[in-house]
Amino acid sequence: MPKVDFRLNAIVDVDAIGGEQDLGALALAAARGGATIIQYRDKNSPTRKMVERAHAIRAALVGSGVPFVVNDRVDVALATGADGVHVGREDMLVADVRRLLGPDAIIGLTVKNESDAEAAIAGDIDYACIGGLFETPAKHNPDGPIGIDGHQRLAQIIRAKKPDLPIGAIAGLDLARAAPAIKAGADGIAVISAIFRQVDPKAAAQILREAVDKALEARR
Repeated sequence: MPKVDFRLNAIVDVDAIGGEQDLGALALAAARGGATIIQYRDKNSPTRKMVERAHAIRAALVGSGVPFVVNDRVDVALATGADGVHVGREDMLVADVRRLLGPDAIIGLTVKNESDAEAAIAGDIDYACIGGLFETPAKHNPDGPIGIDGHQRLAQIIRAKKPDLPIGAIAGLDLARAAPAIKAGADGIAVISAIFRQVDPKAAAQILREAVDKALEARR
């Protein structure tokens, strides 16, 4: 049984949604709407501010049953008692993350190409997130978008060796693109704007989650 339910990963990205927002309230709204994992991403803030924000998000999610991971920063995850971290190719190695956080921590890995897919197969991770699928204002992707076909190809590489590993899709995902991503092998989607830039984040999460569940049911 996978450690992570990756159907709907709501990413609280400070650069995309603004640090002046009540990040804890936003995260809880997403969780109540059906997000199955919450990630805090903050590439530019001072460490102390990041710890403060991560504490607020984690506190807001207590009792929700939804796990909370921190993007990249193992130190912030440790300082705030987060459930784990999400890392990419430029971040700390998965083996080092596992050694620091222990066997129970959730570790997610970004996969952008065949080399990353092999790292996902070799690494002690709990989910892989393939992307970026489409252009997104939230993050510059120097490699360019891989599209639905690229996602399908990388998902198949991972699935051949790790059939039970949850695989997500990220970048430019919205309601219209949820079902195609699931059809291409994703077990869920990771989003920022599609939840946190909407008037009602809880309702937005609910609609996305329903779309993901419906697409997963159709794939069975």
